[in-house]
Amino acid sequence: MANAQVQRMSQLMAKTLRDDPADAEVLSHKLLVRAGYVRRTAAGIWSWLPLGKKVLANVERVVREEMDAIGAQEVLLPALLPREPYDATGRWDEYGQELFRLKDRKGGDYLLGPTHEEIFTLLVKDQCTSYKDLPVILYQIQSKFRDEARPRAGILRGREFLMKDSYSFDTADEGLAEAYARHREAYQRIFARLGLDYRIVAATAGAMGGSKSEEFLAPAEAGEDTFADCPNCDFAANTEAISYALQPVDGSAVPALEEIPTPATPTIETLAASLGVQASDTLKNLLVKVDGEIVAVGVPGDREVDLGKVEEHFAPATVEMVTEADFADRPDLVRGYVGPQGLGEKVTYIADPRVAPGTAWITGANKADTHAKNVVAGRDFEVDEYVDVVVVQEGDPCPKCGTGLKLDRAIEIGHIFQLGRKYADALKLDVLGQNGKPVRVTMGSYGIGVSRAVAALAEQTADEQGLCWPKEIAPADVHVVAAGKALQTELALDVAGKLAAAGVRVLVDDRAGVSPGVKFTDAELIGVPQILVAGRRSAEGVLELKDRKTGEREEVSVEDAIARLTA
Repeated sequence: MANAQVQRMSQLMAKTLRDDPADAEVLSHKLLVRAGYVRRTAAGIWSWLPLGKKVLANVERVVREEMDAIGAQEVLLPALLPREPYDATGRWDEYGQELFRLKDRKGGDYLLGPTHEEIFTLLVKDQCTSYKDLPVILYQIQSKFRDEARPRAGILRGREFLMKDSYSFDTADEGLAEAYARHREAYQRIFARLGLDYRIVAATAGAMGGSKSEEFLAPAEAGEDTFADCPNCDFAANTEAISYALQPVDGSAVPALEEIPTPATPTIETLAASLGVQASDTLKNLLVKVDGEIVAVGVPGDREVDLGKVEEHFAPATVEMVTEADFADRPDLVRGYVGPQGLGEKVTYIADPRVAPGTAWITGANKADTHAKNVVAGRDFEVDEYVDVVVVQEGDPCPKCGTGLKLDRAIEIGHIFQLGRKYADALKLDVLGQNGKPVRVTMGSYGIGVSRAVAALAEQTADEQGLCWPKEIAPADVHVVAAGKALQTELALDVAGKLAAAGVRVLVDDRAGVSPGVKFTDAELIGVPQILVAGRRSAEGVLELKDRKTGEREEVSVEDAIARLTA
């Protein structure tokens, strides 16, 4: 085994902090800063200090080893990219304000890459001309850039982040399915090795496009994604990907529509209280603007509209809420009293499947202080399009078995897509087939958030004392602490050298003038898996070995410590 390096804290560029950063909201942000792993450079932009860089490099190593194991070939593409390929796929505009755009000195348009489908497609178009050149899987570990409106949570939601993105290219859909399955299995191995608790859930493709899509989510309170998990069957999905079948009912016995006076009831709450009905008996109609055109969104009154789902449905169009000025321009739309009946062709009406044909509702009458009851979908108004647009709630029926769903928060750490031919069509990626005719290539896209994985691990494994890294990605295998006296420091450095010679990665706290209490606190905060203390029995050659995760400690001789830590 090759010698490992001894990292001395007296020489380490990292200062631990006793207090949480003032702007920190989540655990990983607080601890990674306090333990000296990262430092903020600007909003959403982070510098990785030596300890943090070691952890990041270990995650990269695991990802690289498992990608190589499935036959993927590593490349490195530029982060600064030309506009033209993104124009060809429409994503120059689709990405909207999240895209970092810039011009060179000659006025040419460029972007900082948020993802690299277009550039990989062009690379394969340049290098692969025949079916004999395929299939191929290419990957890179590269910085990505997105101009987040509200960068937060430290490295969890930054404007610059490190990502592994890989792409498969094949001439047949069966080949794409095989590459997708190989990536899925590789991701399971990667996240298991990293020590992450994760779930695989159905997901939407979003701006990426394509058909089948799954996310790898790490459950954590700091997560920005909400996913649903069925306790009875194997169904699991990001809430944005949950859809329900339209189930029409027989509304033939419902009496005719009747308008009723309802003064001062512009909200669902005031309406339900005034009439003595349940909110679920009412129909809520939210008005939005889609590229400037007003669209009404209908959902049961006891549900909230998921604007993310609305934006997803209309992408790449821009979705905005209507304003007072919009109501002033449209006197036919009465704020607080909008109903789907009578909207006519001027307003597109989309509705959640729960507003199925035959269902009857109490809703706005499009007149001030007036509502209408017995308003039946399909009889009194038509739905232009049914779209799942409600916020999924705990206990909603599982789409697969009907059991009440459980909801949890999670961090997205990976996402895999069967892209199909979206990018190959846009960029005309063909190869010569076996019959001598051009064949359009089919693609898959597969991402892992490398820097996000560091934050996710911190969220999942930290305790009250600090970070607690799994061995695979920790910045060292053992943290040797010299309690303070010269003899203790001498013993600590001697043991550290012997461990390093045996291939053990060692961080040794040899700082002079620092109290033992501060050193012990820092060791807990930094979170190396094993802590070895040269303390009160150093003169006898006895050390204390502590397991950082379990807290178990025991006294061991120098020889036993070396034997245990090199086993």
